[in-house]
Amino acid sequence: MKSSLCLGLFILLGVLPDVGEAQYLLPGDNMTLQGIAPIPEEVADKAGRYTQYRSASFAQWHPERLEMLVRTRFGNTTQIHRVADPGGFREQLTFFDEPVAGLSAYAANGPDGDFFTFVRDVGGGEFYQLYRQDVVGGRTTLLTDGAKRNSGGVLSDISGLLAYTRRDADEAGAFTQIRVMDPRSPQSDRLVTTLRGGGWRPADWSPDAGSILLIEYLSINDSRVWVLDVSSGKTQRLLPAEGDTSAAYRGASFSKDGKGFYVASDKNSEFRKLTYTDLETLQQSVLGGGIDWDVGSMDLSRDGKRLAYSVNQAGVSALYLLDTETRQSTRVENMPVGVLRGLRWHNDNEHLAFSLGSASVPGDVFVLHASSNEIVRWTHSETGGIDTTMLPQPELIQWRSFDGLEISAFFYRPPNKFAGKRPVIVNIHGGPEGQSRPRYLGRWNYFLNELGVAIIYPNVRGSSGFGKTFLKADNGMLRESTYKDIGTLLDWIATRDDLDADRIMIRGGSYGGHMALATATRYSDRIACSVNLYGLSNLRTFLENTQGYRRDLRRAEYGDERDPEIRAWMNRTAPMAMVRDIRKPMLVQQGANDPRVPQSESDQIVASLQEVGTPTWYLLFDDEGHGFRKKSNADFAFYTVVMFAKECLID
Repeated sequence: MKSSLCLGLFILLGVLPDVGEAQYLLPGDNMTLQGIAPIPEEVADKAGRYTQYRSASFAQWHPERLEMLVRTRFGNTTQIHRVADPGGFREQLTFFDEPVAGLSAYAANGPDGDFFTFVRDVGGGEFYQLYRQDVVGGRTTLLTDGAKRNSGGVLSDISGLLAYTRRDADEAGAFTQIRVMDPRSPQSDRLVTTLRGGGWRPADWSPDAGSILLIEYLSINDSRVWVLDVSSGKTQRLLPAEGDTSAAYRGASFSKDGKGFYVASDKNSEFRKLTYTDLETLQQSVLGGGIDWDVGSMDLSRDGKRLAYSVNQAGVSALYLLDTETRQSTRVENMPVGVLRGLRWHNDNEHLAFSLGSASVPGDVFVLHASSNEIVRWTHSETGGIDTTMLPQPELIQWRSFDGLEISAFFYRPPNKFAGKRPVIVNIHGGPEGQSRPRYLGRWNYFLNELGVAIIYPNVRGSSGFGKTFLKADNGMLRESTYKDIGTLLDWIATRDDLDADRIMIRGGSYGGHMALATATRYSDRIACSVNLYGLSNLRTFLENTQGYRRDLRRAEYGDERDPEIRAWMNRTAPMAMVRDIRKPMLVQQGANDPRVPQSESDQIVASLQEVGTPTWYLLFDDEGHGFRKKSNADFAFYTVVMFAKECLID
């Protein structure tokens, strides 16, 4: 039933009041709606300014000039823009209906002038293709096959070759091609090697451009570092050694002399440390002192003298600079408080760019001048007129779960103008190896500031950032303990004089959607309603239907559905097996092109809920995948949540 029927759709659903057409939002032709009440234009009028924020993320430095490319959105989708100086005009360079998902490289002195390469898909399907765009003239050239999933993109400064991956799957399992090409000449594209598994990616070229460091990702707890000889296609495993204990490795980068490499590793540690490995002896040394938090982003300056790296300290980013000669680290003390991503040195070895967001910053680009220690904000993203200094800062809360394990969350309180016990939204992150961190709430600030709803972002067991023991605590059949963590959060809410334990909405996307479903089945009597965005309704059917290149990666987390014992457990504990226990209203939202959590996961739970008579709203986007990346779709999805909350949580 398509939304082009407009109000006729609502009449057919039996939910249209006897009033004029102009008072309601009309869904787009790309949307299918079931059971959804018509949304008054008044909802968009009141909440609309909270949807008008933007963000900017760093993409690449120009190889010669002190200017950069950023990803930001001026229209309906995120595109590439050029910024020539701090606070300068953002000049849009790409103009596609689909968002640009990432930018791989930026090179100078090509035959047609400077160019950059980027990846883009269609409709959120994640079958990414690599493109080259010439800065002079703006011509765009498809570089890849146009069909399979292509991703990555590491450019060698010496050879000018771009290393990237192409993924596929067959009955025997997933495999990854490592390919190289000169972006100036697409016909130069060639296969270097084909590797079994879907978790491979190129990390860095050697200084002589003869080899590539590869990361093989098996799970968040288990990965490997390899080196690939580009001429022969032969690979050598570097870390961990054969038969050694498994460990997680992130962000491998060759040293300037090519005699070793830097990588974040949790070998013999609860947390990922900065390490250096000698290529001749494969001896691994821990750098950066005794910081018991995970190292995240890292980048080595072009002269090899400084290595910048971030550390996730209780959800907030700290920035450090390592002197590679003395191996001494210094913390950058004047960093803005927030969550940092995407470190990148300019070729001048002095300017370090990064993206940063916080509760009051929707996401912008900052640059550190290493010698002077000065930090300059290069972009100032709009917030729809919202005074961000008045937005609440999150409070870190902690409680003990059923087995004594300490669980934490970030708690956003509504303003003091709202009296009495406040309704609560519990927003559960995906992953499941994700982590809720202090961030700009965007649209959700409407719930805080205008509706007086408290919002809690929990980090249940299995979340990253708290050590690998905590990270592994939900694997396989341990998963039910995670559901109980939410139960004990409901207990915590019930002890609060400022929160209304009778008005709780559970919301989550992807694995967070699975958690919303699991909570709705196990604690239906303790919640008012739930919102499930593209959630896993049965781990078994999810694993059977997710894209083949991802299947083994997810089995490492959830268990192997081909094992009879695991399969029986998945079927027994699935929300699909407990649909009759979901007695409170549920809103389900899904992208039809989702390659990770396919539409079938939402379709089957919606059909079952409708069969047992549970009030169910279902919104399906024909042109979205895993998450809603077009502003018009994200806005309509949000207004649907607002309307749903007004019916089951607020009014």
